[in-house]
Amino acid sequence: MANVIHLLPDAVANQIAAGEVVQRPASVIKELTENSIDAGATNIKVVVRDAGRSLIQVTDNGCGMSEYDARLAFERHATSKISQAIDLYSLQTMGFRGEALAAIAAAAQVELFTRKADSELGVHIEIAGSKVTKQEPIATNVGSQFCVKNLFYNLPVRRRFMKSDTVEMRYINTEFLRVALAHPDISISLTSNSAPVYNFIGGNIKQRVAAVAGKALSDKLLPVEAETSLVKISGFVGMPETARKGSADQYFFINNRFMKHPYLQKAIVDAYKNLIPENLTPAFYIYFTIDPQQVDVNNDPQKIDVKLENEAAIWPILNAAVRECLGKYNVMPSFDFDTDSSIVIPTYTEHKNPADAMSYNPFEREKEEQWIPEDDDEVKPTRTSFGGGGFSGGGSSFSGGGLLKSKIGGWEQLYPSRMNTPAEQPQTIQSEHNSNDVQLFSAEDLANLAEDAVFIQFKGRYIVTNTPVGLIFIDQHRAHERVLFNTLENGLKVSTFPSQRLMFPEKVTIGAEDACVIEEMSAELARVGLEVQYEAEAGLLSVSSIPAIMQHSDVHIIIRTFLYDYKNGELDVQKDLMNYVMRTMAAQSALPYGRQMSQAEMKSLYTKLFEGDSPQLTPNGKRVYNILNVNDISAMF
Repeated sequence: MANVIHLLPDAVANQIAAGEVVQRPASVIKELTENSIDAGATNIKVVVRDAGRSLIQVTDNGCGMSEYDARLAFERHATSKISQAIDLYSLQTMGFRGEALAAIAAAAQVELFTRKADSELGVHIEIAGSKVTKQEPIATNVGSQFCVKNLFYNLPVRRRFMKSDTVEMRYINTEFLRVALAHPDISISLTSNSAPVYNFIGGNIKQRVAAVAGKALSDKLLPVEAETSLVKISGFVGMPETARKGSADQYFFINNRFMKHPYLQKAIVDAYKNLIPENLTPAFYIYFTIDPQQVDVNNDPQKIDVKLENEAAIWPILNAAVRECLGKYNVMPSFDFDTDSSIVIPTYTEHKNPADAMSYNPFEREKEEQWIPEDDDEVKPTRTSFGGGGFSGGGSSFSGGGLLKSKIGGWEQLYPSRMNTPAEQPQTIQSEHNSNDVQLFSAEDLANLAEDAVFIQFKGRYIVTNTPVGLIFIDQHRAHERVLFNTLENGLKVSTFPSQRLMFPEKVTIGAEDACVIEEMSAELARVGLEVQYEAEAGLLSVSSIPAIMQHSDVHIIIRTFLYDYKNGELDVQKDLMNYVMRTMAAQSALPYGRQMSQAEMKSLYTKLFEGDSPQLTPNGKRVYNILNVNDISAMF
């Protein structure tokens, strides 16, 4: 029987390695820029064309390579960083496996121009599919220049799996920013299709973080400093108001290397406990300096997931440092000794009768505001405040709890139902409706308001009114969300949608990575009346017109919601972008909770809700209203 095991050719082995190291154009930029940093470069220029498909060029002013080193660098496991396995635990450099250049050369056409400072001539090497096609001396600048052309030209399957230029450019921006933040002392720039994207000048950490975060966020960053025998921590964390969903603006660096560490991330989130909602996370730029022997970066080909020997001890140090920072700048919550909103317990007097509470009607505001005794005795009303709670309607608020005088006498009057005979008991009114199922009530039934219907706003959140089928409780935000969505949807059906051109364009600060997302969505945004244009030099998104229904909405929040959902895979641009845009705009533009409404506003919202489609649910499937019918009310008693 013939032998079946054999050694793979080097070209095939390199292509397999390329599948791990070179996943997309962003991977090439990461590897080449890190090599430039290891070469001692102080100025790195990155140029891409067609999101890296056609060209990736990385130029640096590092030490350069000799002719021998330049040729050997493209061999597998050729490296200048380590010579034995123990060296993996004392790494001070970025790349060390010696797989990157070999993997890149196996999946693309590569040109290298390099020269050392002590050499008059440099060397020019061309490699395609792991095969050297040219090597010759050449006059060139000190340092190195790599030109990677036609990525995956010999791996058509991998090339077909690449995403659109917009998506690939977003990955490039992400990797570029990680390198730029990890090495603030290096000047580094990125150009895409001859247009400048980033241009960072070498400086300190504070300057680089401010340049990357943008003015809107950098003005709300707080410095974090801590130093122990185990770890040195420095960097910045955002104020609570900058917290948002997702992991945007969250960076960990260990010994100038970007890393992901969910365990240590929880230490920062824990420091913000009771300061931000649980579904939001703060922005942070944290730099760790740790003994390299306590760090293992050799876990995966991307070298992002890092293991720390003493991570359990570092957790409380990081947590305490962030807490100290928040407390130092008066961000942590403090005790409020203001008694204006505290609970006031009424003082007992001999004239007060406990039965008074039985006759109190919280809906009769006139009686509460202008109480007039029915006889000449000296009993006076006492008001109990519970800190702003209670009913509100028609633009005014009311905090219930006042005791009104009553002529009811005798203890038996406190429980009149106990004194009734069975024949006198109130009869339970039967109803065919189930209050737990909003689908049983047709919109026509609810659209016809009762003649004596009066709208009450409860807790600044619910609209309550009387209908022919019972009391209805409507969530005002969700109801308005449904009305706005129906308006948007109907506008698109007739191909006309009212938009409002802004006299002064709204400016939203976003990075180049986010600009790629907006560019991909711009056509659909324009269909609903949201016209945007990215100003690359200023790093601003200019919003020139908005849908008419968004006149009182926060454009910044809507734009950032689009970006977050897209990055986290909750939005498929190809399938449901238009529906998503309408749902998001409706949700973000709807009436906020706490907004006081007049009788006319509540009635108008009620009418529009039941005139439109699907009034029982929001576009996201949340219940809009609930009904308390007569049977439910009787059951309470």
